Amino acid sequence: MNKKHKCGWCVGDTLYEAYHDEEWGVPAYDDATIFEFLILETFQAGLSWITVLRKRENFRKAFDDFNYKKIANYKQDKIDALLQNTGIIRNKLKVKATITNAQAFIKIQEEFGSFSKYIWGFVDGKPIKNKLKNYKKTPANTAISDALSKDLKKRGFRFVGSTVVYAHMQATGMVNDHEVDCFRYNEV
Repeated sequence: MNKKHKCGWCVGDTLYEAYHDEEWGVPAYDDATIFEFLILETFQAGLSWITVLRKRENFRKAFDDFNYKKIANYKQDKIDALLQNTGIIRNKLKVKATITNAQAFIKIQEEFGSFSKYIWGFVDGKPIKNKLKNYKKTPANTAISDALSKDLKKRGFRFVGSTVVYAHMQATGMVNDHEVDCFRYNEV
């Protein structure tokens, strides 16, 4: 049996491997997908990605299928319900940041025509293809993630430090950080 080489960070967990094989690093240009990953990365801050990935479906249900228009209008009763939901990460600051970020997301859409156009502008509309031999050499942030983080914060976003932003760039394919020997490296 010829087993395909995968990035070392995902090997050994079937959920991680499926995420790696099907989603991670695939360029996402639609606003809905970009927003979903923005929420998930926000909740991941300070935690492991697998923790968020295991709760992803619960997040999807709790946050109205990641509908940013609905989330932007959440009121206190919805916040209270989210903070009682044991299926998600119940962090009051992150829940409130999700609402604030949805509102800021919509403002950027109005200004640029789409959030995708705005965010992909930081990489000239095409993925940066790194040449990592070992995932352990992956940077936590870059000059681009620093600039994007700073701009997002200026526009009212919260929980979007440079490390969170870089992880978002990786997840949505703005940067290809698959190991060069990984079967996905040339596919994405």
